[in-house]
Amino acid sequence: MNLIIGGARSGKSALAESRAEQWLSEGRVNELIYIATAQSKDDEMAARIAHHKATRSPLWQVREAPWEIADIIAQLTSQQCALIDCLTLWLTFGLCEVTEREFFSNKQRLLDVLKATKGSVILVSNEVGHGIVPMGALSRRFVDESGWLNQDIAAIANSVDFVMAGLPLNLKK
Repeated sequence: MNLIIGGARSGKSALAESRAEQWLSEGRVNELIYIATAQSKDDEMAARIAHHKATRSPLWQVREAPWEIADIIAQLTSQQCALIDCLTLWLTFGLCEVTEREFFSNKQRLLDVLKATKGSVILVSNEVGHGIVPMGALSRRFVDESGWLNQDIAAIANSVDFVMAGLPLNLKK
């Protein structure tokens, strides 16, 4: 399992896609599954999603899953690679759309499934803790939960890369 973190527009998604497509070309996997967590709730996000769809390689089978990504990961075979893009939007759904109990239950299920999956998994997440402490309780909670989620996944990941200005820095191999 691989975790790729970085800021907005850092190049983390491009690195994740490239890595998975390389595994496909090397024969390490024979199927690529793109798990998109974004939801089209306004025109700007709809445009972002449309851009991603238009520029993504046709090698990918896309599944839109804003919340139940653990179910997809649990069903992966050893010949499948799933790219989850991105955990930050998944977290936003968890903090804003479900109860706190459901959030923590699903987060633990995700961690458990990641430890047990037979498939190759690449997770993309924003690193949001480099800025000032935001105003507002929800914003501060989001930064805290994002940091804890990234730490929890990094602890069980085989590799972790931080991407800045399109350049990956390996943090864990």
